[in-house]
Amino acid sequence: MLDTLDAAAVRRWCASGLAALKRHQGEIDQLNVYPVPDGDTGTNLVLTLTSAQQALAMDLDTLPDSGPTAHGHALRLMAQGALLGARGNSGVILSQILRGFADQAAGVSAVRGRELAAALRSGTTAAYTAVSRPVEGTVLTVVAAAAAAAEGADSDDLPVVAGVAARAAAEALARTPEQLPALARAGVVDAGGRGLCVLLDALVEVLTGESTAGPAPTPRSARPAATVARETGSDEYAYEVQFLLDAPAEAVDGLRRALDALGDSLVVVGDGREPEGTWNVHVHVNDVGAAVEAGVAAGRPYRISVTRFADQSESPSGPVVAGRAAVVVATGGGIAELFAAEGATVVPGNPSTGELLDAVRSTGAARVVVLPNDANTEAVASAAAREAHRHGIKVSVVPTRSPVQALAALAVRDGDRRFEDDVIAMAEAAGACRYAEVCHASREALTVAGPCRPGDVLALVEGEVHLIGTDLTDTCAAVVDRMLGGGGEMVTLLAGVDAPAGLTDAVRAHVARRWPFVEVHAYPGGQPFYPLLVGIE
Repeated sequence: MLDTLDAAAVRRWCASGLAALKRHQGEIDQLNVYPVPDGDTGTNLVLTLTSAQQALAMDLDTLPDSGPTAHGHALRLMAQGALLGARGNSGVILSQILRGFADQAAGVSAVRGRELAAALRSGTTAAYTAVSRPVEGTVLTVVAAAAAAAEGADSDDLPVVAGVAARAAAEALARTPEQLPALARAGVVDAGGRGLCVLLDALVEVLTGESTAGPAPTPRSARPAATVARETGSDEYAYEVQFLLDAPAEAVDGLRRALDALGDSLVVVGDGREPEGTWNVHVHVNDVGAAVEAGVAAGRPYRISVTRFADQSESPSGPVVAGRAAVVVATGGGIAELFAAEGATVVPGNPSTGELLDAVRSTGAARVVVLPNDANTEAVASAAAREAHRHGIKVSVVPTRSPVQALAALAVRDGDRRFEDDVIAMAEAAGACRYAEVCHASREALTVAGPCRPGDVLALVEGEVHLIGTDLTDTCAAVVDRMLGGGGEMVTLLAGVDAPAGLTDAVRAHVARRWPFVEVHAYPGGQPFYPLLVGIE
């Protein structure tokens, strides 16, 4: 039994937590309520904590001349490593939980029961603060329950408080289907919350020397998994505003309310300093002026960056900033070659924050646009953009959801335009490109297009299942017809690594017969899971 969480225990917790996440990786991946084979929450959590462990392993147990205690130093290394290695929304949120935990625990001489409760509360606050519109029934609910139970224990007995927190987290996880209809329809619990429970169980095991982890809780009735919308901001808001802000926490509470009323994709993350800290602010809005004014009302905003917006503080005839670059996330050898041919720096799919940051810095450019090509990667790209700003690099993230949108964006790049105007043009081109994905269902599910069975062909238009078929070629042709029915002059086809020979030729011939005035471009994409990606411009 350990009565305090010292530096050695922190290191063992990180290693034990990583090992436990690896054991449960497949289970957590399967909790994603989506019938296509791309569930990756477990994988993203493993990669995020792997980066945390690497940060601890690279440290030589030498404390800085001034700063936190030994356990605080270890916790901050763990949190910083998780931030730089964060993959997907689940990884980003976990990094914020660890950051809040470290900020609270680093300043106390010893972490016992009450200090653990305070650290869990701080981690909960950091996680909720980082999410623009917190949704209950997710990992946020689970960490909040753990913190509340730890506080309610009102004890200095560290193993007892940790055990109470872990049990409360498991109970909250079991209730997540009652809070999120998508989880109830799918008959699963929240994937990110399950990952957090695994980490809390690992902490109890480190403190007690005994394994107390039980099986994952299941809802009362299990049903086939249902499709849900992927995490993304609304298309209603076209402009992105980012800035650093020096302000007290009380003022930032008002800022968050004001920006939340103006738009979405709101993320406000602070460095934890008191009484006045530095905050990274990010939001998508239509009224840029109102967003900046809200920052002025809260404190001192600086490094203000506006993208996808024409009315900049500089005049339209201002000088073009030299040293620009584009960083694109690509899954598939053929897609990577297409982006490289456009002069972009290519990062393999599902990158960490640190990998994206390294790619941005490797360009040597002062102005960089990042095309994530995935909703989960957008969260990672935004985190990398905030880190890049600390190095004096201005990064704008164009929220592309598919490689075909990124190709459309890169096609309109113009180095003679101001960087901000060029980013706006790229975002508009990406937004004007409708996209579809065709794949085989990996599980039985109830979709908005009806029920599907394993092996059925699914055609998803902008993330939503529109068609269910049995023949791959016929379904590909049908989804192109449906999309062109809404207008379009050019079709882009990217064949996946498992696409049968002649698939794109058959779709091209079909378009030539049905839509003789539409231009078709087909390329070998090499992407996994999806035999065909479609773009309509």
